[in-house]
Amino acid sequence: MVRFCGLLPLMPMFRPNLKIYSAPLHGLVLWLSLSPAAIAQPRFVHTSAAQLLDGDGHLLMLRGTNLGNWLVPEGYMFHFEDGPQSAREIEALTNQLLGPQAAAKFWREYRERYVTRDDIQFLKRAGFNSVRVPIHYKLFTSDDADGFRLLDRIISWSREAGLYVIIDMHCAPGGQTGTNIDDSWGYPWLYDDAQAQQQTIDTWKRIAAHYRGSEAVLGYDLLNEPIPQYPEVIKYNQQLEPLYKRIVAAIREVDKNHIVILGGAQWDTNFSVFGPPFDSNVMYNFHKYWMPPVQAQIQEYVDFRNKYQVPIWMSESGENTDEWITQFRQLLEKDQIPWAFWPYKKMDSPRGVVSFARPPYWDEIIAFAKLKESVGDAQKLLTKRPPQEHINAAFAALAENVAFSKCKVNEGYLKALGLRIP
Repeated sequence: MVRFCGLLPLMPMFRPNLKIYSAPLHGLVLWLSLSPAAIAQPRFVHTSAAQLLDGDGHLLMLRGTNLGNWLVPEGYMFHFEDGPQSAREIEALTNQLLGPQAAAKFWREYRERYVTRDDIQFLKRAGFNSVRVPIHYKLFTSDDADGFRLLDRIISWSREAGLYVIIDMHCAPGGQTGTNIDDSWGYPWLYDDAQAQQQTIDTWKRIAAHYRGSEAVLGYDLLNEPIPQYPEVIKYNQQLEPLYKRIVAAIREVDKNHIVILGGAQWDTNFSVFGPPFDSNVMYNFHKYWMPPVQAQIQEYVDFRNKYQVPIWMSESGENTDEWITQFRQLLEKDQIPWAFWPYKKMDSPRGVVSFARPPYWDEIIAFAKLKESVGDAQKLLTKRPPQEHINAAFAALAENVAFSKCKVNEGYLKALGLRIP
């Protein structure tokens, strides 16, 4: 119980929790009784000049991983190098091989098992303090959409473990890249389609309203890797920041607490599209893959941070040797740049925190996925289709193998990140 003593004019500030204990002769004195819950304030991560601070005001250096291939499947993560790449194409393949009902059941089981409390607890023990979660807008199109149920679980487990969650819009309506990674139709229609832009804004507002009170949520990564470097789409660079401003304005109508995160154009590498910061709680985000891990490669982002006194974050890199990851991680830490490497979990690969085994008969699935015949060319496809019992066994094993209990820890990868091997 906390009590305050003050004069009557203070009363409107405390009216909901006000109790009067005494009234002396020389002016009314109020004793106010406030429960701890009434005066406790949520403790959100926030920005302060060029730094991130936790809810207690302490400096926060993010060490994170990306939960890729969970809510947004990618072809190469299943070794479909010459086959389906986007989420839509991969789902079409599973429909073709399993049938729509069995495919839907497979994806439910896959999503339930791919990231569980065991995974989050492991990440905590290894020394991570954050996870970036790529999402697909189609899983968040209503207040009761299944994406919220899945994401709520991750956030609950992360709060329990003391990890922060960053929500990343990997697949925006219309597509912010026009490539497989955003599950679009081969062109970044987001920038020409007013309806897609409004749907993106509405989706972010819905997400922000849902998580506005969550201290475990660090912030919202508004668009993953917008606008490729292709000359035909560079023209959209000038539209990126205005779209960000509209999304942020909608978020701030329902959530004034969480950080908004802005990625540069050309796969999150080009910060020249930005003017001065337009929000007081903003962080800027860059990606770097397959380049020499030297200061010159990140100096422009350091300069941007110093010029505008805003935090920067390297939220994707990796898919390289342990030696390279060690060097790049050390470079980032030398410059006090928080990081999140890609990815957490992969099939049959050392280039992730953990890996899971390739299912039996999976090479037959890969070979079928490479076929160039159209889905309508039924006779040719039927002659090359794996036996149904092989198909069923392969996908059943995949749904089992992704569980943390079946995964192998890639110790070299963890050591490269400077973390512990639980």
